[in-house]
Amino acid sequence: MSTQNVSARGSDEEESFHTGRVVIISLVAALGGFLFGFDTAVINGAVDAVQESFGMSAGLTGFVVSSALLGCIAGAYLAGRLADRWGRTRVMVLASALFTLSAVGSGFAFGPWDLILWRVIGGLGVGAASVIAPAYIAEVAPPSIRGRLGSLQQLAIVSGIFVALLSDAWLAAVAGGAIEELWLGIQAWRWMFLTELVPAITYGVLALMIPESPRYLLAKGLVGEARDVLRTIQSSGVDNRIKEIRATVREDRKRSWQDMLAPSGRNLLPIVWIGIVLSVFQQAVGINVIFYYSTSLWQSVGFTEEDALTQTVITSVTNIVVTIVAIALIDKIGRRRLLITGSVGMTVSLAVMSLMFSTATMGAGVDGELSPQLGDTQGLVALIAANGFVVFFGMSWGPAVWVLLGEMFNNRIRTAALGLAAAAQWLANFAISTAFPPMAEFSLTFTYGFYAVSAVLSLLFVAKFVPETTGRSLEDME
Repeated sequence: MSTQNVSARGSDEEESFHTGRVVIISLVAALGGFLFGFDTAVINGAVDAVQESFGMSAGLTGFVVSSALLGCIAGAYLAGRLADRWGRTRVMVLASALFTLSAVGSGFAFGPWDLILWRVIGGLGVGAASVIAPAYIAEVAPPSIRGRLGSLQQLAIVSGIFVALLSDAWLAAVAGGAIEELWLGIQAWRWMFLTELVPAITYGVLALMIPESPRYLLAKGLVGEARDVLRTIQSSGVDNRIKEIRATVREDRKRSWQDMLAPSGRNLLPIVWIGIVLSVFQQAVGINVIFYYSTSLWQSVGFTEEDALTQTVITSVTNIVVTIVAIALIDKIGRRRLLITGSVGMTVSLAVMSLMFSTATMGAGVDGELSPQLGDTQGLVALIAANGFVVFFGMSWGPAVWVLLGEMFNNRIRTAALGLAAAAQWLANFAISTAFPPMAEFSLTFTYGFYAVSAVLSLLFVAKFVPETTGRSLEDME
């Protein structure tokens, strides 16, 4: 493998990095993000068939969809602690095992309640992956390209979403419908869940082949092992890096949640609150409604199942493309500017969607039930606005928030604070996703208006409170 060096900030001994090596191990870590996206989106194409197969009400269906998020909250909360106790790579292997269990259990579920159990188990894996991937990548990446490497997490997430939606659409097409039987007499929607076995097992195998984070090793006092790892990713500046890391990591006691408290001991540090609120706003704009419910949504306003699945796949492709754009821009124009641009674009897109749904009339949908119907022009505008929303989110709040969460906390609190912020994000995701079916039943105009207001508030929050971290060393995050 050819080696390309990237110089870091100036020091007594100049640092340079084996970029190819760093990219490869970052890609492996980002596979957790792929499974994160796959696991959360695979329900999209299966939800209507699951509802029909198990005879579920709208409320129970919403809970089945969002139940995985309960596991995500617990997984994110626990992953930070486990990562500090066991190491980053072992938590990746644990997440792989949870994904594997969830895929098998969901594929052979007997009813809604055991399906909920298996989705919660998968959620534990998603929560763990959502914490460990950005933390690990931030800890091995050179400062000058840390944003681009950190954005691999979001690229992996949207790629996982795309593959899940594409496989859902393909399996439904082959079977003649998601509820129809496919191979071995198993319904297509069950195969949708079982396909997750391939990436889940691959993730676990590859996680065993990458080195442990040098910052974790130094926190455990394993200086020799940390030096060996650093020599595989840096061609110079190893001794200086070890000194800087040791200066910011307490080795005399276990790190705890107390480290996240302000000196008064009564409240969290401001930077931790910023991470929590960033996480909540990432979900409050309603992005996951697009990926959990878009197939059902487009069917309810007049699209056929096949066309709705196709539109959902197109949306996920759009998400991948704009994430690649974000990777190219994030280290050049900075995290704050990306977030502000995204908030403005999301506000406009969501406001247009709200306006279009305000023109809907009630009529019989493709399933014969009474639902809001959009005219041809309004439907096209709503579809363009929905994809515009995905564009602005995908180029900004999708990748930039994960990059910031991986790098904005200092070494003493990184995994604990990231775990808390990610748990808050999954809690917000659960609330937004669970609330969508009844909110949509009440008024799609109100629903998308609520998301538009959240986008406006996210803009004001970033402008006032979010620091710029581009180009700074992790050891400078104090």
